[in-house]
Amino acid sequence: MIDAVVQRPNYVPERQRAYQASHSPIYYRPPRSRLYLGAYFTLFGAGMCGTVYGIYQLTMGKPVRK
Repeated sequence: MIDAVVQRPNYVPERQRAYQASHSPIYYRPPRSRLYLGAYFTLFGAGMCGTVYGIYQLTMGKPVRK
């Protein structure tokens, strides 16, 4: 019963060769990395835009009425 978990082929050397043979940056080598990085940079950009907008609103303030 436990043989299915314990007696498995070792795929680490094959995957290690694939990683080391690739000439792309290390953060683009894993599967779905472009999806993860795209989502991260999108959320990061939206957060930075919100922060800059908030700082702009705080520095400009409300116009003074006469």
